[in-house]
Amino acid sequence: MMAQRTKAKHTFTISELAAQLDISPRTIRFYEEKGLIRPRRTPGNQRVYTPKDRARLKLILRGKRFGFSLDEIAEMIGMADTELAEAEQIRKSLDYGRKKLEEIRDRMKDLIILEQDLLAVQKKLLKRLEEITQEKSP
Repeated sequence: MMAQRTKAKHTFTISELAAQLDISPRTIRFYEEKGLIRPRRTPGNQRVYTPKDRARLKLILRGKRFGFSLDEIAEMIGMADTELAEAEQIRKSLDYGRKKLEEIRDRMKDLIILEQDLLAVQKKLLKRLEEITQEKSP
């Protein structure tokens, strides 16, 4: 009986895990369908999540937050179709990270250009507004 209680403390239901990670159970099932996590099942077919599953979900969510695709995340956490050695997983993660940084830097450059363009247009509009209001004044 004590062993079951101890074991139960180290597992989570889908609802508990969803609440802890602030995501929906449907999101967890989606990641399972994509093969990113593989929870155990009870004899009654209920999903049982381990701390390892929880850690994987946190990695998946972090990867999504960073803008990685599910395929990229799968490779980085070692869930892709091919089994990668840890060193290869790290190399893949570093490679994806470098690419993502390049994308971010490119977007930052584009945003700076957009900001400069908007400020220039704003300046022209303010100048024109001032001309119009001066023309109407006696």
